[in-house]
Amino acid sequence: MWASELHPSAWTLGLTAALVASAQALAQNPPVITDADIERVRREQPAITDQDIDAARRKYGMPSDAELRSAPVPTRPNVEALPQPLSRPPIDLEALARGYASQSEAMTQAQGLATGPGLLVFVSLSMPRPTLQRLVDQAARAKASIVLRGFANGSLRDTVAQVQGLIGSRQVAMQIDPQAFDRYAVTRVPTFVLVRDGTRPVACASGSCAPADSFLRTSGDVSLDYALEHMRRSAPGFGPPADTFLKRIKG
Repeated sequence: MWASELHPSAWTLGLTAALVASAQALAQNPPVITDADIERVRREQPAITDQDIDAARRKYGMPSDAELRSAPVPTRPNVEALPQPLSRPPIDLEALARGYASQSEAMTQAQGLATGPGLLVFVSLSMPRPTLQRLVDQAARAKASIVLRGFANGSLRDTVAQVQGLIGSRQVAMQIDPQAFDRYAVTRVPTFVLVRDGTRPVACASGSCAPADSFLRTSGDVSLDYALEHMRRSAPGFGPPADTFLKRIKG
């Protein structure tokens, strides 16, 4: 029978037997290592002298205590010293603080905790600037509160700059209170909310709401005095608090 005709299993067994026989032969006759072989390997290895060790120590040695003490200590960058864009005017935070002088009173009015009627003007800084300036001027005279939902462009700096430009030297309360939008169900701007004296918030699905009969709300691109006159005509029960704010505007 030809080798190519062998059964695969028989051929595999033959190969395995040959490998085992070769391994046994090597085990019985291991290679002989002579002294000449050892000496040749020793000559091929590089010789390391004391001078080599000293040179490596000088090149890669650790710094001394004096070198560590003289090394410069890294400092934190001074952010205030960074150059500012010339296109933006500096923000006068003191002037802005003066514009927020009545902020605490505005917060209590927005929450319905004031000892008198409250008037809230819900706006957005994306509204036309002439409209915002008119409403801020009337709110300052009426002692009403301007309410924003959030930051302009998502930036506190942009918000401060825009609010400062609107307020100027006026004494008007302007606050960022997204909960007030929920409390009085404000969905558009501008919206005007007249709150009764002594109103207290109550629990609701959004967290805290004003009772439906405790405030009057109207919306539209109108002036503050027009909104008050509309509320006085449509709900005579809110006539007295509306008159209080109208007198301040026209006084």
